[in-house]
Amino acid sequence: MSAYNIEDFRKVTTHRLSEMKQRGEKISMLTAYDYTMANILDLSGIDVILVGDSASNVMAGNITTLPMTLEHMIYHGASVMKGVKRALVIVDMPFGSYQGNSTLALASAIRIMKETGADCLKLEGGEEIIESVRRILSAGIPVMGHLGLTPQSINKFGTYNVRAREEEEAQKLIKDAHLLEEAGCFGLVLEKIPAVLGAQVTKELKIPVIGIGAGSEVDGQVLVAHDMLGLTGKEFSPRFLRRYADLSSAMTKAFEQYILDVKTGNFPDEREQY
Repeated sequence: MSAYNIEDFRKVTTHRLSEMKQRGEKISMLTAYDYTMANILDLSGIDVILVGDSASNVMAGNITTLPMTLEHMIYHGASVMKGVKRALVIVDMPFGSYQGNSTLALASAIRIMKETGADCLKLEGGEEIIESVRRILSAGIPVMGHLGLTPQSINKFGTYNVRAREEEEAQKLIKDAHLLEEAGCFGLVLEKIPAVLGAQVTKELKIPVIGIGAGSEVDGQVLVAHDMLGLTGKEFSPRFLRRYADLSSAMTKAFEQYILDVKTGNFPDEREQY
């Protein structure tokens, strides 16, 4: 456990996130898609682990998140849960599993919760999906909202540029944020919006607001772990991304050394044999 959380081994819950907002404690959140990464994150003291449909990009090599299926998310979610004891684990509901059909949304949500053991779910969108949100919440399943740049709607947007710069879109985002809170969502992710708007929404809502490219005045931050570890290509360099390591270079160096040792007969040596 990291020094920051060494005295608090309690399981993180949605209620604890609410308490953290109330006392002004920032919430840390990163993605994981497998047991090993989830276990390292959990032992590091992370508050929230997001099993993101961004697995489509960093694990499967797809350009968008749209190809992810319910089965994919269940597989990743179940793998992550095996490595976590403390962090709150949120699973993304994939494209096509909840939009436009609240009955399908509830069935999808129940499958994810039963088959992964996760703590809660995240859905993208506001007024357009509110029936699905309410239906899932009615079954006692905690839901986190997601507004701003919503990657599952990339074909509608046509770009990954900053959202809600114009007044009309900003006002809709504020309205949707309140709608999600009133429906019963325990928290909200705001992605790639002006910092001023992120601050306004955070101030107006009682529920925790987690930002990714939404400024510093939100209640917490989330990044894709592969991005902040420097595992993804340097051509992906949005302003909100801070790289905390260059694991890609470190891994390449290790692989090259291994290949050289094998080729020259240096591995295994006498100590590494039975």
